[in-house]
Amino acid sequence: MQSRVTSLVEAVANVVVGYGVAVATQMIVFPRFGLHATIDQNLGIGLIFTIVSLIRSYTLRRVFNVFASGALFRQNSTHGEKTPLSRTAS
Repeated sequence: MQSRVTSLVEAVANVVVGYGVAVATQMIVFPRFGLHATIDQNLGIGLIFTIVSLIRSYTLRRVFNVFASGALFRQNSTHGEKTPLSRTAS
């Protein structure tokens, strides 16, 4: 199981690389659609999407980590029912 810190470090590395790719792509694609942004505007737009992407990536990683660990539900041995577990700090 991956720790929260490791999840964050992985997400940040992924998003930093994505930021460079996004800005470069914007600079190539925007003019083809008649959008002309300065380098500062491209960097700003890229930064906004990067922050959103970081939040999305980290959140999804944590959600999948919960499912992968099977910590969301536990088997109730008395009745064979699945009941939600209360989350503890991990």
